[in-house]
Amino acid sequence: MPASDLDLLIDAAQRAGKIATQFSGPEAKRWDKPDGAGPVTEADLAVNAMLEDMLPKARPDYGWLSEETEDSADRLSRDRVFIIDPIDGTRSFAAGSRTWAHALAVAEKGVVTAAVIYLPQRDLLYTAASGQGARCNGALIRTSTLTELSSAEVLAARPILEPHHWQDGVAPGFNRSHRPSLAYRMAKVADGGFDAMLTLRPSWEWDIAAGDLILREAGGHISDRAGLPLRFNNPQPQLNGVVAANVDLHRALIAALSTPTP
Repeated sequence: MPASDLDLLIDAAQRAGKIATQFSGPEAKRWDKPDGAGPVTEADLAVNAMLEDMLPKARPDYGWLSEETEDSADRLSRDRVFIIDPIDGTRSFAAGSRTWAHALAVAEKGVVTAAVIYLPQRDLLYTAASGQGARCNGALIRTSTLTELSSAEVLAARPILEPHHWQDGVAPGFNRSHRPSLAYRMAKVADGGFDAMLTLRPSWEWDIAAGDLILREAGGHISDRAGLPLRFNNPQPQLNGVVAANVDLHRALIAALSTPTP
C-alpha cells in the first residue's frame, strides 16, 4: 500500500535532516544568489538534490516548486504540487544557529493538504494532514486562546512596527519577538508558544505552505496581510504577506493594519 503524502513528507524531512546536519553551518560553502535573493549554501543544494530525486519518483504526477530549483511552468498544469524549502533560515544555518527548518508541503488545487516542518537540531517535527489535526513530535497541538492584542506575544521582524503599517500610525502594544525561520514562526503559533505572527513583505510560497496547513489544523486562522485566504501554486509563487493567529487575534490584527497602497 503506498504511503500517504504525510508519511512520505515525514520520511523525506528526516532524510533531509540527516544530510543537513552533516554540514557545519559556518564552514559550509556559501554563495549569494543573483538580484539580492539571499544566500544559499552547499547544504541547501544537497538537501534539495535528495528531495528532488526522492519525491517526484514517489509521486510522478505531482508538480514541483522549490526555492533551490529553477521554476518551471509545468507545475501549473498539475492538480497536486510539492512546495519545498530545503532549508528555511539559511542565514541562521550559515551562522551556526540551530533555528532553521526543512519545510515540505503538498498542495492540491491551491490548498495545502499535507505538511511537515522539521528542525533537526531542535528535535522538533511538526506535521499535519487535512482533517487530521496538527502535531509536534506526535502530540496534538493547538493555538493559544488569548484574545487581547495588547497582551499578545507576536513573532515578527522589527520593520512591522513602522507607523505606515498601522491604521492609527502606531503599532498595537503587543510584545514582539523574532525567529529567523518563517516556517518555525508559524509552527510556534500553531503550538501555542506564541499568540500570533505576521510578515508584511511579499513572501515566497515555499516559506509559507507547510505552516499554512499546520496552523489551520491547530485551530488557527491564516491569511495574507489584506485578510484574504492563501492560495498556492501561483504563476508568480509569492503571497502578499502572512498574518496568523487564533480567530480573535487574527481579526484584531487585520483590523489594526493599514490598507497597503498599490
